[in-house]
Amino acid sequence: MPPRPARHDFFTVIELNTFDFSASPDRSGSDSIKWRRYAGRDIIPMWVADMDFAAPPAVLDALRARIDHGVFGYADPWPSVLDAVVEGIARDHAWRIQPDWLVWLPGVVTGFNVAVRAVGQPGDGVFTATPVYPPFLHAPANFGQRLVTAPLLQKGSRWEWDWPATEAALADGVRLFMLCNPHNPVGRVFSRDELSRIAELAERHDLIVCSDEIHCGLVLDPATPHIPIAALDESVARRTVTLMAPSKTWNIPALYCAFAIVPDAGLRARYKRAMAGIVPHVNVLGLTATEVAYRDCGPWREALIEVLRANAARVVEAIDALPGLATTPVEATYLAWIDCRGLIAERGIANPAAFFEAAGVGLSDGKDFGLPGFVRLNFGCPPARLEEALKRIRHAVIS
Repeated sequence: MPPRPARHDFFTVIELNTFDFSASPDRSGSDSIKWRRYAGRDIIPMWVADMDFAAPPAVLDALRARIDHGVFGYADPWPSVLDAVVEGIARDHAWRIQPDWLVWLPGVVTGFNVAVRAVGQPGDGVFTATPVYPPFLHAPANFGQRLVTAPLLQKGSRWEWDWPATEAALADGVRLFMLCNPHNPVGRVFSRDELSRIAELAERHDLIVCSDEIHCGLVLDPATPHIPIAALDESVARRTVTLMAPSKTWNIPALYCAFAIVPDAGLRARYKRAMAGIVPHVNVLGLTATEVAYRDCGPWREALIEVLRANAARVVEAIDALPGLATTPVEATYLAWIDCRGLIAERGIANPAAFFEAAGVGLSDGKDFGLPGFVRLNFGCPPARLEEALKRIRHAVIS
């Protein structure tokens, strides 16, 4: 049999590993789409949402052991993978799920496209709040359905729901409510009250909720713990597909392993039917990494969060000190959402992402998220690299 990932004693991991996030492997000239975009150019890539840090040592050890076995036949998730995920979610989010609620996927984007296919018919509405992760905006059209949106509103230093606009949008033939929590790109962790209001709307309009919670392991603000919307009560759980993955938290996105949590048996059957014939099995190396990540890599994650928390604070400090730019505190993720509209008005800049790219920093363009005039900055990198990027941004703005 292939080796099962070795179990690492918690205290041994703490004692023997001093996790170093001050440097990262050289990704220039590698297979990284993040870095290859700017190959041969002096541009720091801070766009696509993967981090520059190496994966946790325990994950790397488990992958080496599995590769050394040498046989890569077909595999389904084995019992210890299921146990690691179930126990990890209970430990981190106080939500006790059952193993048979899990539907394994090669990625969360696949997961919410399957939800659109499973729930609606051509012409039906799919709701989401903008700005939002770009694949949300494209998924409905993949199945002949309509995108229906309402804006998140910035109120002071916080992005909030526009409840009247959301209520009005849901009346437009909507069947599926697509939620992103923690939110990409605005960095919010929605509160229990906000989630309860969404649940009430879903109940009243008889909607299915598909909740992308891929960043749930990267909460930076202890005052805003992540609450899975399906954990509120059995009523909302029955109408919810929750999507999670280890990929963002432990920086293993290219291992393509994710899962949907679908408590209701009928909805789970619909979801699986929508997958049939088009969604492949999960990569066995992804399953190997998933088990070890959820079971053994809590200390690595806590060390990472300390670095990301400091990086986030530094971004807010630096950006808010510059004329024409503003941002808001990041409650979760390693992504900062930067308002450039003042700079656009003052300098007559047509495209802020192109402006900063010319200054040597590659950022994501807000128009792709449904809100032009903003950029998204990925601060999942060593502090020195972040500092250099902020220096370039400052020079571009004040020169």
